[in-house]
Amino acid sequence: MGNIGISIYPAKSTFEHDKEYLDLARKYGFKRIFTSLLEIEGAADEIINKFKKIIEYGNSIGMETILDINPGLFKQLNISYDNLGFFKQIGAYGIRLDLGFTGLEEAQMTKNPYDLKIEVNMSSGTKYIENILSYHPKKENLYASHNFYPQRYSGISQLHFEETTALFNKYNIHTAAFVTSQQGEFGPWPVQAGLCTLEQHRQLPIQTQVTHYRLMETIDDLIIGNAYATENELKAMSEAYLNLHPCFEIKLSEGISEVEKKIIFDEVHLYRGDRSEYMIRSTSTRIKYKQESIPPHHTEPIKKGDILICNDHFGQYKGEAQIALKEMENEGNRNVVGHLEEDAIFLLDYLKPWSTFQLSFRV
Repeated sequence: MGNIGISIYPAKSTFEHDKEYLDLARKYGFKRIFTSLLEIEGAADEIINKFKKIIEYGNSIGMETILDINPGLFKQLNISYDNLGFFKQIGAYGIRLDLGFTGLEEAQMTKNPYDLKIEVNMSSGTKYIENILSYHPKKENLYASHNFYPQRYSGISQLHFEETTALFNKYNIHTAAFVTSQQGEFGPWPVQAGLCTLEQHRQLPIQTQVTHYRLMETIDDLIIGNAYATENELKAMSEAYLNLHPCFEIKLSEGISEVEKKIIFDEVHLYRGDRSEYMIRSTSTRIKYKQESIPPHHTEPIKKGDILICNDHFGQYKGEAQIALKEMENEGNRNVVGHLEEDAIFLLDYLKPWSTFQLSFRV
């Protein structure tokens, strides 16, 4: 598993505010900082010092900064791709090339004497990475990350994401992508309606976005694109990514018994391997709660995302927990004890047989 990260934009904020944000993020296990130095307007020294101060503070609390840059900045600061000392001086862990060079330059940059990471753009869908690899880069210094998209409807599709990410996974390159805070108000540009990689994530709670990436298992690091996420969001992201098991958020039906609550919330569920197209089965609970009575209630017709517990009418299956994957008739032997949060139902399509998961309330 990789790391989680946040973004800061020192040109638009104060050191004090960013420091406070870094401290809060570190408390929840965040280790990466993304920031953007795409262009410098005004006094270059003043802006660079602002970046240096907060990057060095991040380093002091164990957080690593990757700076987003473009070839224009190299010209502006009179930096050559074969001498990256400037980025070492300001404390950066690495640089992200918003726009690439020809492939040869990227490969040579990975061999820099400071071991700075060189992060390339994953989102374009060209043979860019194969081109870089043909020039024999130092692979442990070659990272990759997807773009984020401030304009609504401009984020990448699930299919494009899977195709482009597969190329980088094939070559075992360290990957990253962006999720968005629903409270963050700014990014590197004047306009932003959230800063996510996948368009479908734009208005989802951060826990759902992160769990989606976790279940796909193709991205190492996840970074919140906009600033500032709330403490609740930082905590939710940390738990969604760093907990031992992925967690699905649910709403309970009314009048659920204490035994049913224990079956739902106190157990680590294992998705049985002999899969059914109608439901995910977690069967160990029927052994543990064999002696308990589970009277029938809420035996209405079943729809996708319903949380089910087999009741006293179901013989040896009593106490088994299930999640519906399709509509089903209810023959009176399954209690509908809750329902996945609507925005999280699509996550069921990514859960694999023999994997573990937990259920919880949305905070």
